[in-house]
Amino acid sequence: MYHMRKANKKFYITTSIAYTNAAPHIGFALEIVQADVLARYHRILGEDAFFLTGTDEHGAKNARTAEESRRTPKEFTDEISSRYRELTKTLNISNDEFIRTTDKIRHWPSVKKVWLALDKNGDLYRKKYNGLYCVGCEAFITKKDMKNGKCIHHLKEPEVIQEENYFFRLSRYAPKIKKIIASGRVKIVPQSRAREMLAFISKGLEDVSFSRPGKDLAWGVPVPGDNTQTIYVWADALTNYISILDYARAGAKFKKYWPADVHCVGKDILRFHAIIWLGILLSLKLSLPKSIFVHGFITAGGQKMSKTLGNVIDPFELVKQYGVDSLRYYLLREIPSAEDGDFTKGKFEERYNADLAKGLGNLTARVVTLAAGIKIVRGNYSKEIKEAVDSAWRDYRRSLDDFKFNETLAAVWALIGFCDRYIERERPWENKGGREDVISDLLFALANIASMLRPFMPETADKIFGQLGVTPAEKKAWKFKPEKGASLFPRL
Repeated sequence: MYHMRKANKKFYITTSIAYTNAAPHIGFALEIVQADVLARYHRILGEDAFFLTGTDEHGAKNARTAEESRRTPKEFTDEISSRYRELTKTLNISNDEFIRTTDKIRHWPSVKKVWLALDKNGDLYRKKYNGLYCVGCEAFITKKDMKNGKCIHHLKEPEVIQEENYFFRLSRYAPKIKKIIASGRVKIVPQSRAREMLAFISKGLEDVSFSRPGKDLAWGVPVPGDNTQTIYVWADALTNYISILDYARAGAKFKKYWPADVHCVGKDILRFHAIIWLGILLSLKLSLPKSIFVHGFITAGGQKMSKTLGNVIDPFELVKQYGVDSLRYYLLREIPSAEDGDFTKGKFEERYNADLAKGLGNLTARVVTLAAGIKIVRGNYSKEIKEAVDSAWRDYRRSLDDFKFNETLAAVWALIGFCDRYIERERPWENKGGREDVISDLLFALANIASMLRPFMPETADKIFGQLGVTPAEKKAWKFKPEKGASLFPRL
């Protein structure tokens, strides 16, 4: 069973904030579902969990895309941001807040406070700069970020830009950041990503541009005291993690929830979080996040998703066709938690039929059907079933504490497989002498399976509890009143 933690312990988790140059795709769906599992899990453990997601709306890329669609940046980002907010509802995400970087009341004051503090601490200076700017990254890049003259992430040639900007003295914090990552003070998962960051730092950290000329980039937060400059989009965006906590006024939320326990981010933006964000926090003398969990990309049939190729996968359509928990399951089981994974409808339907329809759905239907009209023996479960359940919980907790979502679900499905074999071996429909005990064991196991699924597939877990006639809160005192319901996952 769950090991309950102190109720007054806080847990603050964030996703990255989605860039609003295009509608949501399945890649961001993966990130918010992963974060949702952790938030729900820690709430079940009795912790005070606070879960943040949102949208990043400033920058040249958004302004240009809006212009191409013949709309103002505000009109364009309002529409796209609303789609991301809708996605959280469609995917049954339990976020407590949704931040927008265009929010002048909740976000901008903290951005300005951060800027003024960096300036006061001597970490901002102005200079002329000649560099290569990738609009896709919304960042100046160097040759080590390029291959064959193109950005390694966006496969486009950067623009040559000459301008006068404010710079952040990131180089000043390079030794500290390196030591923090190497020591695990900020835990980067998987460890291979930490090694990547250490290798990058070892090549030398340069100071980074923290503003752009307002004449070239008006869509953003003006530099306090200098309206000719706009704050660089990443300096603006990263601040969202504390602006939502009312950092501008040193509010009660900030004192309660900061530092973040987990930042969930994609591998392409790890550098901004593991280096620039840590540099900002060190300058501000604020506590550092405890961990950064890094996921990979989802490819479509082995190819990178792109609008040009026409292979962008729409999560709304998948939910409409297959159901929300089916998509959540696929993302969390089929996609390796911290690596790249592939999506095809064929793989999706194969996983659905094998694991959900034939596996979980079939087991639930069999157990509830067998239990109909039977007097249930309560609490007197066999040693064999208790050991199988306890073993599954151990594997479950260990994997989930290490952010290994696919392995956590593998532990649940191992218990499902055990139950199927147990049914076939005991054949309770024939074994009249031990029938009640066997069915009682199976109900106990199924209730534990439902408990394990609560963070991953909350609607499905509720349906299983409903068919068992119990609630999660009853735990070991479950008084089963089975009643067969609709099929959880009809075969495709």
